[in-house]
Amino acid sequence: MAVRAVLRYPDRRLRQRCAPVTDLAAAQEVIQDLCDTLQASGHGVGIAAPQIGALLRIIVINCEAHVKKSLGLQVLINPVITASEAYYSLREGCMSLPDYLGPVDRARRITLEALSPTGEQLTLQAQKFEAVVIQHEIDHLDGVLFIDRVSSPRTQLLRRSELLKQKQHREA
Repeated sequence: MAVRAVLRYPDRRLRQRCAPVTDLAAAQEVIQDLCDTLQASGHGVGIAAPQIGALLRIIVINCEAHVKKSLGLQVLINPVITASEAYYSLREGCMSLPDYLGPVDRARRITLEALSPTGEQLTLQAQKFEAVVIQHEIDHLDGVLFIDRVSSPRTQLLRRSELLKQKQHREA
């Protein structure tokens, strides 16, 4: 399969609502490309099909490097959050807006249902960082970007480059 280019904002495909997957066999190439692209990013923890130009309801997450008790690599097809609780704010970024970070309020714990690549019905629970990643990726399936959820983009959106300069200045 292939590592695909990640679409960057303001590409219009990032704003489109994705179609449910009805043919798992036909979706396998997209699934593999999502896995390859996420792995090749070297830093990403999640990716959604529209980010590689496929308007299907598929996300891939892998928070193993950031979460001790992680769900590991998960391919989630037609994911639906069925329960959520305990909201909090966490600074988010996105491969489609690579130079921006901003605080987003999300559920701290979620339960979701999805299909696996083999068609198995999954019910998963996630919390904290992993729950945030899943919610962020599901937003992509509905054409929503994290910048849409930042309460005051003018004052709260940060450029990664500026944050790095501030950190270097503090350490000097």
